[in-house]
Parts: sequence; structure tokens; C-alpha cells
Amino acid sequence: MKHALVNFIKDLDQLGRSLLRFSIVLVFLWIGFLKFFSYEADGIVPFVANSPFMSFFYSHPDEYKNYQNKEGELSIKNHQWHIKNNTYGFSRGLGVFLIMVAVLVSLHKIFPFASMIGSILVFIMTIGTLSFLITTPESWVPDLGDHQWGFPYLSGRGRLVLKDIVILAGSVVTMSESARHYIHLNRT
Repeated sequence: MKHALVNFIKDLDQLGRSLLRFSIVLVFLWIGFLKFFSYEADGIVPFVANSPFMSFFYSHPDEYKNYQNKEGELSIKNHQWHIKNNTYGFSRGLGVFLIMVAVLVSLHKIFPFASMIGSILVFIMTIGTLSFLITTPESWVPDLGDHQWGFPYLSGRGRLVLKDIVILAGSVVTMSESARHYIHLNRT
């Protein structure tokens, strides 16, 4: 019985790669579509505003703390500020990009080179996302009076970002798989 189970499991690597690709596509599609909604755009503001690589997309990144909308709440004054700040414009543009990347990654069997490019973009984006752990103060638990704050105590935002390390590893698998498939198709 034990050997049958081990023999079954040892051959799951191809299923695992397929599930990994499907998961990356699903996450990027879903999150991409959510970027068209205000609450999602509001949620990424601290990351974008504090990033030296992205803050230029906002008109007033240094002022975001005065205009944060909590998830599930809407302040019209804050919403108007976010319109002027380009919060929603940037988020929609990011959504289009995420959806495009998901489509590229999904084309593995038909256009493996395009899929490889999509996986490279996932890799680069995920490095950018992980950089938020360094650039975004809200990624860490603030000093609340006890000794459990700052590094290594991740806030909700920080825990959300840290999970992207799995997507980073997955993108390496999907890009190499697409490159192999591309080489194979071009040999015959």
C-alpha cells in the first residue's frame, strides 16, 4: 500500500506544473479584474505611494495617509482625492496589465514563447511586489506599546505581500517549462 501511494505521488509533478500555471493565471486574472474597483485601488495605495519605482504614478503620493478609505467604508471626500491623485487610473492600468500577463502565461501550449515572456513579467512584477516589504511601513506591525513590532512581525499587508514569494517560484517553473516547449517545437 505504501509503495503504491509513493509511486502514485512521484508522478504528480506534471499535474503540479499544470496546477501552478493555472493558479498564476487565475490569480492574475482575478486580481486584474478587481483593480477596476475602488476598494481594490484604495487598498494598494500605501504600496504604490511608498515605492520609489511606482510613486510617480500618483499626483500626491506623500499625502495618502490623510485620505485612506478602509475596506468596506467610503468617504466621498477621500474618494474625490483619490480621483485627483490618479489612484483609480493607475489601478485600472495595472488591471489591464495583469490581465494581459495572465493571458500570455495561459498560452503555453499554443504560443510557448509568448507564455515564457508572460512568466518573465510575472517574475519581474513579483520582485516589485516583494520590494513593498522594504518600502512600505504598513507592511510591519507598528509599535503598539509591546515588544512585538517591526521586523519580523508582518501586518496583514505584509503577510499578503510575503505570499508572492510562492508566485515568484512558480513563475520560474512556468517560464522554464514554456522555454523547453518552445525549443521542442522549433526543433521539429
